[in-house]
Amino acid sequence: MNHQKKIAFILTFALSSIIVNTVSAADYTRSAVQQLLKKANKANPANLRRKDLKGVDLSRLDFRNADLWGADLRGANLSHSNLSGLVLDLTVMTGINLSGANLSRVSIFGVSMMRSDLSNTDFSHSRVIANLDNSNMSNANLSNVRWGADMKNQPMGLMRVSLNKVNLSNANMKNADLGRTTMRFANLTGANLENAILISAELGAANFTNANVSNVDFSAAKLAESNFTNATITGANFDRIQGIDSTRGLKDNKTKSAGMLD
Repeated sequence: MNHQKKIAFILTFALSSIIVNTVSAADYTRSAVQQLLKKANKANPANLRRKDLKGVDLSRLDFRNADLWGADLRGANLSHSNLSGLVLDLTVMTGINLSGANLSRVSIFGVSMMRSDLSNTDFSHSRVIANLDNSNMSNANLSNVRWGADMKNQPMGLMRVSLNKVNLSNANMKNADLGRTTMRFANLTGANLENAILISAELGAANFTNANVSNVDFSAAKLAESNFTNATITGANFDRIQGIDSTRGLKDNKTKSAGMLD
């Protein structure tokens, strides 16, 4: 081996070593996680706390007896899994697949779930303060969620849910508390938001076409460029809203109650 080839070989080997060390393997495989879950119970949950589970296929598993607090779940597949009632605060979930999963009554605080597949996910009765921008939440169940900002507990500035450019088409958002949520450019076509709270929400360019927003509290919300074409707005509260002149399908909506938006 001549000198130039020797140098090239050394450089190639060094580069491959760097790549291998940079892309480290997850702490557990799917089968290892399954074994932990089999042995777990409420008193002795499977210890997955702060574990690296990036990219692991964890679909269709029951995690109700697991501790996933602070786990790294980036790119993991948890579709159709059961995580009901878990505390998932400070987990890392960017790019996660939770399609069809059960996340009812979970707590998710201080988390990034950007660019995730959350279609058909059950979030009912959950408490979430997270960034879900650019995620797919079509047909998701957000009924009775408490995702509104808690104005009595804001020690580090406004902590709220971010749903910018999220696909919420045909989602069930009945009785959802989404006060002060930011939902710019969100797709809410065909969604059911009956009795939802959107006080002071940022809804610029949000699409409510064919949505049911009856009895929704939009007071002090920012609605510039939003679209309410064929939406049902009966009983909705539009007190002190901003940007009404640039909305579509709102002033001339056939379902508005007498005196609304005058």
